[in-house]
Amino acid sequence: MVKKNLGRERLSIDVLPEEHRQIKAYAALYGKTMREYVLECVQKKLREETEQKELANISAYPDKDPILNSVWENKKDAAYDKM
Repeated sequence: MVKKNLGRERLSIDVLPEEHRQIKAYAALYGKTMREYVLECVQKKLREETEQKELANISAYPDKDPILNSVWENKKDAAYDKM
């Protein structure tokens, strides 16, 4: 039987027995399969990493965005720059 590729990739990882037990226990606690639980954890981490990267880019180059630049460079907030 030939498996059809449904636009997915396979990822296999080796974990310690204790890690496997923890993942299984948390998945059960939340009423999820291990696959669902692990995918949600990975997706959450990816979102956090993306948000941090975007925030770092915005903070590093506020002058690239005219709206952000107008908010960033204002006289009222300049007092906080001296603190």
